[in-house]
Amino acid sequence: MTPPDAPPGPLTVAAIQAQPVPGDLPGNIGTAARLVHRAADEGAGLVVLPELFLPAYHPPTLRADPAGTDLAAGDGGRIDDPRLYPLRDAARDRRAVVVVGAAIRYADTRRTCASVVVDRSGTAHAAYDKQHLWGPDERELFVPGERGATLVVDGWRLGLGVCYDGCFPEHARAAAGDRAHAYLCPSGYVTGSAHRRDLYYAARALDNTMYVAFANSVGGDHPWRFNGGAALYDPEGRALGRGADDGEAVIVGVFDPVELVRVRSTHRMLADRRAELGGERALLTG
Repeated sequence: MTPPDAPPGPLTVAAIQAQPVPGDLPGNIGTAARLVHRAADEGAGLVVLPELFLPAYHPPTLRADPAGTDLAAGDGGRIDDPRLYPLRDAARDRRAVVVVGAAIRYADTRRTCASVVVDRSGTAHAAYDKQHLWGPDERELFVPGERGATLVVDGWRLGLGVCYDGCFPEHARAAAGDRAHAYLCPSGYVTGSAHRRDLYYAARALDNTMYVAFANSVGGDHPWRFNGGAALYDPEGRALGRGADDGEAVIVGVFDPVELVRVRSTHRMLADRRAELGGERALLTG
């Protein structure tokens, strides 16, 4: 695998941590819109919000009120729900691309845990469906996605994942195989998981010499109490910025193509990886 060409210029990115209200889709959309404005005020052109942020990650509510918590996706994944207008307006008015977690209902009745992308024109699409569902609640509520997705913003190729996807090295590596320069992971990590939260996404950055944006919710009631720690990681896995374990935060940093090239020229895992090492192995006895 040859490292990809560098993007043409830097990209300022925001990773968000905030507390949504279970089932309050209009209120959470309003919060997301407010945070997009705040991130744009700090220069961000790409804003990443947590997993299932629009309905909130709260399985009892998602189970009880699918009509109230889902967004319907039409042809090509386009979302025209009027409840989304404040977020669409914020993206258009601030010329920011937004990636945010939502529950999506497709015309064929599939329900997915998805990343919605709102582009700079204010158009919203169900862009990526979570491929690795975590635990019995998610497996009851959703069907897994069948394919990866790469978002292109200002020449930056951005692999999309959602939370548990980032626990699998192969998932981020597949994004790198699609020439991704960065990996975006809206997530929902709960209290008690801080060690894994801080390890997985730094490792995905270093494994693949790419930037990573990790967004997470905060607050809530046990067992769905979330622990923040939103972060941006550079291609060597170092945090450019990280939020605390509680409280709202907007973490802003610059994805730098010069640094990307420097790291990929020095740490050549993508170029030097031997794909055949996954083949037949010798069995030794002692």
